Amino acid sequence: MSLRPVLLFLIAVLLGTSPASGRDASALPLPAHGVIGVTPERMAPDYWLERAGQADRVLMQASAIRAQNARLLARDPSMHDLSKMPATLDRKRVRGWIEDLSKIPGYTLYDRHGKKIDKATLDGFEAQLDLGAIAASQTTRFGLIVHRASLRTFPTDTRVFRSADDTDIDRFQETAEFPGTPVVIAHASRDGKWLFVVSPRYAAWVHREAVAEGDRKTVLDYRAEAPARIITGAHVRTVFTPEQPPLSQLELDMGLRVPLASGLAPDAPVNGQSAYTSWPLLLPIRKADGTLALKPALLQRVADSHADYLPLTRANIIRQAFKFLGERYGWGHMYNGRDCSGFVSEVYRSMGAMLPRNTSAQSVSPALEHQLFDEKDGHAERMQAVSKLQIGDLVYIPGHVMMVIGHVDGKPWVIHDVSGIRYRLPDGTLRHIKLNEVSLTPLEPLLYNDSSSFIDHMTSIVRVAHPTESAP
Repeated sequence: MSLRPVLLFLIAVLLGTSPASGRDASALPLPAHGVIGVTPERMAPDYWLERAGQADRVLMQASAIRAQNARLLARDPSMHDLSKMPATLDRKRVRGWIEDLSKIPGYTLYDRHGKKIDKATLDGFEAQLDLGAIAASQTTRFGLIVHRASLRTFPTDTRVFRSADDTDIDRFQETAEFPGTPVVIAHASRDGKWLFVVSPRYAAWVHREAVAEGDRKTVLDYRAEAPARIITGAHVRTVFTPEQPPLSQLELDMGLRVPLASGLAPDAPVNGQSAYTSWPLLLPIRKADGTLALKPALLQRVADSHADYLPLTRANIIRQAFKFLGERYGWGHMYNGRDCSGFVSEVYRSMGAMLPRNTSAQSVSPALEHQLFDEKDGHAERMQAVSKLQIGDLVYIPGHVMMVIGHVDGKPWVIHDVSGIRYRLPDGTLRHIKLNEVSLTPLEPLLYNDSSSFIDHMTSIVRVAHPTESAP
């Protein structure tokens, strides 16, 4: 055994400076899978529900959530209130949206085969932006996303990576949008195959076929139609139908609100099938000319959905988060999954609460209660904040967010979509575990790098359910 790890371990114990010290690690089980502290019983939501305390207490009423969402749209610079879009868009605004996003990184990019992407290829990506074709003024156009669709940095499906041997994180993948999401259509690529769109949470490039253009009122009113079903499962699909292929086995992600089709006779078939065992949803499709039509599709009644958003309670936070446990990490919603900020967003969306898309915006949003940390905040101040963490709190470190899921022996545990963890064994040895999935872990032993902890790199703690808005 090397002497250096032991010395580092002893120094940390004597000084008491690291929450990732051997004392913390030794107090937790070290199972064969390597994820410290995680025993089989802890991988079930019931374990955490039993420890939640007032698990079914409503933390934030629906009216307060709606008010917070309105503040988010009004105050958060990463958000876009499409209802406030002007009747016309000028060139400066459209060009600004595109140039804010579509920038070639300053580092070398590699393709999926590990080869460097040459300058000519990068120049081709920029040429596809077709910035010179932006009109001085254009009528503001609206549309609905018709299926789960990637939003890209540039109008290309070419996957690009920062290193030749890591093809998980595509640097041109921004996020995804989902069926029924309203967008403003701002521009088209030079080849006409892509549209630059602005959604409530993002502005990026999407395949033209993913958008159906409609009039402003139809698009903006669609999500507000009642009655509706809220998708509360991790992976829910419409019923298979050969009669309406665009709506057959359509992926509906957690938190989507989908209106029910009205005016249908109870005994009338929908797409060749009886609807008595299903909910008849009203979903957008793209007609041959690119315009919008709203058509019925069936969602089985046994599928995980509800008539309204779930109450924002500790129990629902736990149950909803655990529905994703073990799902493959998907940067920008790739691999039919989600990343760390997408994961926490969808959990809260199932309870009606909106969050900005990315960690950088979530952690500092002026519409959310947050506590910021910088280099002036020492370990003691950070540990004091950690001691006050509650279920549902979001803990941010650079580029990552974790959701507090409960406590064991007074110590917080988190559920997060994470590439891997590292910690020190009781003998001072550093251990690294690759995860690449939605994972359950304790917070305090985790290391940010070889010598400092997640806690000592916290940038923010966000409490989505603002205490002044909570129910008594």
